[in-house]
Amino acid sequence: MRRRTGRTLAIAFIGLIAMLMAVAIIAPKLSETMKSEIARHVPVFRDMLQRPPTRPLADRLAEAGFAIGQPVLIRVFKQDSELEVWMKRAAVFEKVWTFPICKWSGALGPKLKEGDRQSPEGYYFASRKQLLPTSRHHRAINTGFPNSFDASLGRTGTVLMIHGSCSSIGCYAMTDPVIDDIYNIVEAAFDNGQTAIPMHLYPFRMTKHNLQKHATHTWIDFWRNLAEGDAAFAATGLPPLVWSCNGKYHFTGRPQNCQKVVSW
Repeated sequence: MRRRTGRTLAIAFIGLIAMLMAVAIIAPKLSETMKSEIARHVPVFRDMLQRPPTRPLADRLAEAGFAIGQPVLIRVFKQDSELEVWMKRAAVFEKVWTFPICKWSGALGPKLKEGDRQSPEGYYFASRKQLLPTSRHHRAINTGFPNSFDASLGRTGTVLMIHGSCSSIGCYAMTDPVIDDIYNIVEAAFDNGQTAIPMHLYPFRMTKHNLQKHATHTWIDFWRNLAEGDAAFAATGLPPLVWSCNGKYHFTGRPQNCQKVVSW
């Protein structure tokens, strides 16, 4: 009986090693979407994606066709647990990388009040003073919640961030190696003259299919409003100016009696 148990354990161990080797071989060839999908279901693969990189950030960016210091845009998709880093190349922004979000909290829908443990949704901007290089969550970027739109609706909350440590009570938490990359890209953009980093925080990808799927949800009108900004970005390749107007986001022109959404 002991010999049989030992043989079974040995076979299982060899099988695990074989799986890890196979993942290591195919990982570089997978698309970002496939990586993210696998990462949500296979912990071993997720850990491999988020382990410390072996090459300098500048080299990895150059391989993707970008350079440290180019303007940055961050996009978050809560339901997909994905964070995208975009950088401006020539006249428009292009996607550089998609990272799995290690953890977010709450449910689909915006943050309403302090203590609801809800990760925010909406349009935010980060200035250099919103960077926290020595956060208790390793490194962090404050989203700027509440912005002028949130404030106009009486929404409250503090220190809602994108940070490391894979622990969330209202933030978007990455692993430490991933937040290091994001933080360093953002800091370099500030060093090179960018004054505010746009952060588009969505419940899901703003497709017609997803909006129809959630058509009866409490927050569908809010999400349709967010989709207007997403459409403006898709049409131009540039993040739109964002205004708070009578309980809605506005993305075109310079509307009267509205407050611009800006960084702190």
